[in-house]
Amino acid sequence: MSDTSIDEGRDFAPLFRFIKGTALTIGSILVTMLGLLFITFIIGRVMPVDPVIAIVGERATPELYQETYEMLGLDKPLLVQFWYYLSDVARLDFGISYLNARPVAEDIKRVFPATLELATLGVLAGILIGVPLGVAAAVNRGSWIDQIARFVALVGYSMPIFWLGLMGLMIFYGQLRWVGGPGRLDIFYEDIVPTRTGMILVDSLIAGDMTVFWNAVSHIILPALLLGYYSLAYISRMTRSFMLEQLSSEYILTARVKGLPEHIVIWRHAFRNIRVQLITVIALSYAGLLEGSVLTEIIFSWPGIGSYITTALLSADMNAVLGGTVVVGFCFILLNVTSDLLYKVLDPRAK
Repeated sequence: MSDTSIDEGRDFAPLFRFIKGTALTIGSILVTMLGLLFITFIIGRVMPVDPVIAIVGERATPELYQETYEMLGLDKPLLVQFWYYLSDVARLDFGISYLNARPVAEDIKRVFPATLELATLGVLAGILIGVPLGVAAAVNRGSWIDQIARFVALVGYSMPIFWLGLMGLMIFYGQLRWVGGPGRLDIFYEDIVPTRTGMILVDSLIAGDMTVFWNAVSHIILPALLLGYYSLAYISRMTRSFMLEQLSSEYILTARVKGLPEHIVIWRHAFRNIRVQLITVIALSYAGLLEGSVLTEIIFSWPGIGSYITTALLSADMNAVLGGTVVVGFCFILLNVTSDLLYKVLDPRAK
């Protein structure tokens, strides 16, 4: 083989690696999504809820029952039903809600932005406070700063979120009147700004209506800070753990022996090496807020996907439950893929 052929093969090697990595990533996403859809499909079939009865009612005639049973495809083999289910989900068709007779996809499109807005503000609060707090605790290990950080994290893990929410409403809304009450807006301001993104803060800014914007801020600040505290506890604890590991490394000792300023040692050397780990922690925290804000949404009457799924589950509306579950699962997958991509960008060894 000539040197020219060898050089050409080396030139194409990065392209081949990129294609292979992209194919593996897409394949893993598809397999994960397929597994998620299969699990939700099986759950929908084993739940002790008759979808036909939910549609036609308990007093329907046997003929109407059988007609609806066949119309839903329940007379087909399970593999055929699963194929129909995959085809519907691929078209973003999650069926009709038994509770309100509307397409589930439209309901999710309406409620998901509210949860996205709340969870985004919550995780931002957790990052902006939790990361510096964790770094400060690790740098000052054993000091009063470390003790406060560990206490804050312990309380965040230990206190039931519904109790904190009720106490927050009672103190900051009921007594001090510093924040708005339950819901996203006061009744007077509802439906004033046109819905573009479904996120009321963004929509009010687009419309240029600052009165609605600040009213929305007064309503979202307490539940967002509550979720942010829950996120802060996890992020600060993990940041402290990662930083302690780096600060005990030999390269940190070498940097200090060379006389580098302490802030450069901490932020440019130690913190730089934990960024990849922090991305994974933040992604998991964000996904957890998107999924686990059910109690917060119920306490604050927040019309998000968590309260939507809970209401559907209590009403045996399985189409709505499974549709919401698929969307939340897809968010988990999307956040994991995003963290993997950022991992490759921030860590040259992964390229």
